[in-house]
Amino acid sequence: MALPALVAWWFLPLLVPLCLYVAYTDLARMRITNPTVIAIAAVFVVMGPFLYPFDVYLWQLAHLAIVLVVCMVLNAAGAMGAGDAKFLAAAAPYVALGDVRLLMALFAAVLLAAYAVHRIARATPLRNMAPSWDSWSAKGRKFPMGFALGPTLALYLVLAALHGS
Repeated sequence: MALPALVAWWFLPLLVPLCLYVAYTDLARMRITNPTVIAIAAVFVVMGPFLYPFDVYLWQLAHLAIVLVVCMVLNAAGAMGAGDAKFLAAAAPYVALGDVRLLMALFAAVLLAAYAVHRIARATPLRNMAPSWDSWSAKGRKFPMGFALGPTLALYLVLAALHGS
């Protein structure tokens, strides 16, 4: 993996709780909250200069702006929710460019698992453990994407901590 293991270890304790909170709030309220997204971005902005050479830090930070613009266009086209777009932008600086293919495969696997778990739980008595969650009654194609996005970033960081450069 291209992301240095030491960098991933520093980010892990701060980001994993935020990633899990993203999954929870999207399941419960079909929302990825602005304060959570801002916290994810702020962790990188504050810690990044200490973990990367300054030119690498700036390039990683540029990923945030690039992904935000692309995701805003996709959101305007109705292809994704605004919270998902903001989360992807805030998460982008954490991903090393050399790991994008791995991240895409990881996201595909996590998305399939999250979708299956959500749909099974929604159709069984497991739903009664959290009867007021908005995602149970989401109409049509709506799915709480944060349930897959948050764990994907967390798992990526875990993999990088264990197998990073």
